[in-house]
Amino acid sequence: MDPVLIVQVALVVVVFQALLLSAAGMVWAERKVSARLQQRFGPTLTGPAGLLQPFADVFKLFFKEELKPKAADSVLFYLAPIISATTAFLAFCVVPFGPPTTLFGLLDRPVMLTVADVNVAVLVIFAVASMGVYGIVLAGWSSNNKYSLLGGLRASAQMISYELSYGMALAAVLVLGNSLSLVELVNAQSGYWFGFIPKWFVFLQPVGFFIFMTAGVAETNRAPFDFPEAEQELVAGYHTEYSSMSFALFFLAEYVNMVTVSAVATNLYLGGWHGPVLPPWLGILWWFAKLSALLFFYLWLRWTLPRYRYDTLMQFGWKFLLPLSVLNLLATAAGVLYFGI
Repeated sequence: MDPVLIVQVALVVVVFQALLLSAAGMVWAERKVSARLQQRFGPTLTGPAGLLQPFADVFKLFFKEELKPKAADSVLFYLAPIISATTAFLAFCVVPFGPPTTLFGLLDRPVMLTVADVNVAVLVIFAVASMGVYGIVLAGWSSNNKYSLLGGLRASAQMISYELSYGMALAAVLVLGNSLSLVELVNAQSGYWFGFIPKWFVFLQPVGFFIFMTAGVAETNRAPFDFPEAEQELVAGYHTEYSSMSFALFFLAEYVNMVTVSAVATNLYLGGWHGPVLPPWLGILWWFAKLSALLFFYLWLRWTLPRYRYDTLMQFGWKFLLPLSVLNLLATAAGVLYFGI
C-alpha cells in the first residue's frame, strides 16, 4: 500500500481525535480561566489539576436519560445536534496546520498536514460553516418550545447579520494573497519586512483582523454575543429541551467551531506555521502557539464583557461592522492597485 495514502488516512484519524480532545481541553481551560479571573481555583479534584473533569462530564452525560418533548418533531429533534457537530468537524478538514513533511525521509514525496488540501479551501470553510446554523434553527423549531424557537430565530438573525462582515474581512485577505488556497495564503506570509517584521497579514489588515475575530465570536454564539442561549431570558435557548449526548453534541460543536475560527484566523492573519527562531520543520509549534493564544482570547472575552442588548447586537453588526468591513475591502483593493502589494 502507498505510504502516502497510509499517512493521509492516519491524518484523518488524528485530526478527528485531536478535535475531540480539543473540545475536552477547552472545557477544562474555560473553567480554569474563568476561575482564575474570578480568583478561584476551578476543578482540582478529578485527576491532576482537574484535567479529568471534562471526561467525567462526558461519562455523566453518556449515562443520563435521553428526554424528548411529546410534541417535538422526533426526526428533526435528533437530527439537529448531528448537523451542528458534523458541520463543525467538516469545516476543519481543509485547514492546514503545518508545513509539508516527508516524515524525516520516510515518504517519497511531501504530504501536507491537513485532511484535504483543496485550492478553494476558503470557500469550503465559508460554505460548510454557514450550514451549521441549520442545526440550531432546527433544534429551536423541532423542540416545540417557545424559548427554544426564540433561540433558533436569534441564531439565524445573528448569522445573517455577521456573515456579511465575516465574508468581507475574508475577501480583503484574498485580495492581498491573490488565492483561495489556505496553503498559498500562509506561504504568502513567509519572510520579513526590514529584516525583522514578519510579513503577516495582520500588520496589513489590523481592521480586517478585528472584524474577522468579532464576527467569528458572533458566528460561534459566544459571549458577549451568546443570544441564542441567553440563560437570563431564554432558559437555555435552542437546547432547552435537550439532554444526554444530544446536549453534549451541541457543546462539542461550539468548541470545535471555536477551534476552527481560531485556526483559520491563524492561517489568514498570523502567518500560520511561519515564525522566528524555530526551524521550518518545527513550524507546527508556532501554529499551535498562535491557535492557543486566540482560544485564550475567546475565554478571556467571555469572562470580561457582559452580554449586549439584542438591539445593540443588531445595530453593531449592520451600522458599524458591515460599513467598516466594506471600507476596509475598498481600501485594501485600492492599496493593492496603487502600491502593487
